[in-house]
Amino acid sequence: MTMEIKVCFLGSARYEQPLDATSEKKFRALKSLGKLFVIGFSQDLCTRTFTEHAHFYLMPQCRLSVIRYAEMFVLGPLLACWLIFRHGVQVLVAQSPYEGFAAALAKKIAGWLGYRIVLVVESHGDFEESLFLQRRVALAGLYRFLMRHAARFSFTHADSLRAISNSTKLQLERQSPGKPIVRFPAWTDIEVFLQAGGSREQNFPQSILYAGVLTPLKGVHHLINAFVGLAQEFPQARLVLVGHEENKSYAAQLKEQVKRFGLDERVQFIGVMPQVELALWMRKACVFVLPSVSEGLGRVVVEAMATGTPVIGSNVGGIPEIVEDGSTGFLVPPADQKALAEKIRWILNNPEEAREMGSRARLFAAHLFSTETYVKGYGQIFEAAQPSIEQEEQKHAASSL
Repeated sequence: MTMEIKVCFLGSARYEQPLDATSEKKFRALKSLGKLFVIGFSQDLCTRTFTEHAHFYLMPQCRLSVIRYAEMFVLGPLLACWLIFRHGVQVLVAQSPYEGFAAALAKKIAGWLGYRIVLVVESHGDFEESLFLQRRVALAGLYRFLMRHAARFSFTHADSLRAISNSTKLQLERQSPGKPIVRFPAWTDIEVFLQAGGSREQNFPQSILYAGVLTPLKGVHHLINAFVGLAQEFPQARLVLVGHEENKSYAAQLKEQVKRFGLDERVQFIGVMPQVELALWMRKACVFVLPSVSEGLGRVVVEAMATGTPVIGSNVGGIPEIVEDGSTGFLVPPADQKALAEKIRWILNNPEEAREMGSRARLFAAHLFSTETYVKGYGQIFEAAQPSIEQEEQKHAASSL
C-alpha cells in the first residue's frame, strides 16, 4: 500500500491568511498528492503559521533583500530540518536554484542524522541573469560569485530538476548535465481567465494592455516608445500598464518618459489587482503586449490568451513556446521598438482578424494550461521519488525493531 507522501515547498513567495484566491486554488489542487508544508515569507514583519490546504511557516518580510537572503539561507534550512524531524517531510521542493541552497543544506544535515531526503530544484526563468536585468545590484560581482556557488551546491545535491519551459530546461541541462528533468508550466489560475473570455464583449476601442511588475527586465520602456508614434496615428488608442512598482526608480523613469512625450492622458498606470479584475481588463483590451528582454515562460501571456485577447510578445525564453507567430499572436525581437509598433498597428487596423487570432489563442490556452496538467507534473516528480521514500521508511522501520 502506497503511503502518503510529505512534501515541503521552500521559496521566496509571499502569502497571507486567508490565502488569495489563486494560491487557494493551487494548494487545494496539490493537496490531492500528499501532505503539504510551505516555507515562505509573510506580507509584513511578523512570523506566521497557519493551515489552509497546506501547513504554512512564514518568515518576516523585510524590505532589505540582503536580510531576506539571510533569512532564507539561515532560517530556511532550520525550518526545513525541523519539518523533517518533527513531521517526517520526505521531499523538499526549492523554488529556484538559490532557494535550493537552503533546501540542499537541510538535506545534507538530515543526511548526517540518517534521513534520506529527496530534493527537487526548480527553475522559473533565467536564474543567472534575471536579477541583474530587474534592477541595479550593488557589488554585482560578489552577488554573481555567491549565487553561482549557491546554484552549484543546489544542483550537486538535487535528485531531480523541474523546468517550466524548453528554454529553462536547456539552461538546467547546461548547468547540471545528466540530472533528470521534468518540464511543465507554472501554475496559472486558467479557469478565471477562460470564464472572462467566455463572456467576452466588444473590445474597448484600441486599448493596449501590459500586466506585470515594472522592472527593466519587462521592457516596458520599449512599449512606451513604440506607443509614441501610434498615439498620433490612432487618436483613440490608449496604453494601460498594470502592475506592482517593484523597481521604484524604474517606475518613476517610466512616468517621466510618458510625461516627456505628452502622453499623460493616453497612458494609464494601475497598481496590482486581483486575478478576477485583471481578467476583465484583459477581456476588454484589443491586444496584450509583453515586451520582456528575458522571460521564463510568460504566464501572463497565457492568461491573456485564455480571455481570447491576441498577444504580442518578445521572442525570448518560453514565450515562443506559447505564442504561434501569426496565428495566436505575434513574436517580435526583444527591444525592437519598430517591430513592436508594426505589430500593434496591424492589430489596430485589423480588428476582425485580431479577434479571430484571439479565439485561436483561447483554444490553445485552454488545451495546454490546465489544473490537471499542473498537478500531473508534480505527480510525476513525486512518483519518481516514491522508491527512495519507501526504502527510507523500511530502513527506519527495521532499525526500530
